[in-house]
Amino acid sequence: MTFPYTGVILSGGLNTRFNGTNKSFIRVGHKRIMDRLYDVFSDLFDEIILVTNHPLQFLDWDLTIVTDIFSVRSSLTGIHAGLFYMKNPFAFFSACDTPFLKKELVKTLVEQIENNTDIIMPETAAGLEPLCAIYSKRCLKNAELHLKENKLKIQWAFRGHRIKYIPESVLLQKDPDLISFFNINTPEDLAQAEESFHEYF
Repeated sequence: MTFPYTGVILSGGLNTRFNGTNKSFIRVGHKRIMDRLYDVFSDLFDEIILVTNHPLQFLDWDLTIVTDIFSVRSSLTGIHAGLFYMKNPFAFFSACDTPFLKKELVKTLVEQIENNTDIIMPETAAGLEPLCAIYSKRCLKNAELHLKENKLKIQWAFRGHRIKYIPESVLLQKDPDLISFFNINTPEDLAQAEESFHEYF
């Protein structure tokens, strides 16, 4: 059974370290990251949105494809687009380069949603995880204001919102190695992901 919320996948960035290859299509263990994320999202959410400036590359998936509204390149730009287009009051956002995102961890975040909360944010010893978090539609206005002022840091954009931080102790119950937050930015990260593949799948 899916939740009455939206799942948003952010597929932006120039990916210069991968010769322009979209990181969504990188294979880890013979399966594309996009396929892995779609499997998680389709099990959990009744609406899936993909934010990308290359929509023709994603026609194979059954989801809603949207593009950035603001031209500035930033994660906040993608979050803003997801907030703008989503039909539900809350959405879970994920970057497109997280091959080990665990459905159980996402479900734990979703179960923390309350009407008087604007953001559900994981917090680990490494810091906050704003690209593996839940945002309310109420965050749209502030995101837009900060983009217009070219203030692109996600944490700054949502100051003043009601944020519920999910501590590492809770996250570890569903993801003992916190592998859900591992993302691939470099070829070295990809090599590490390949080494970990058999351990986590």
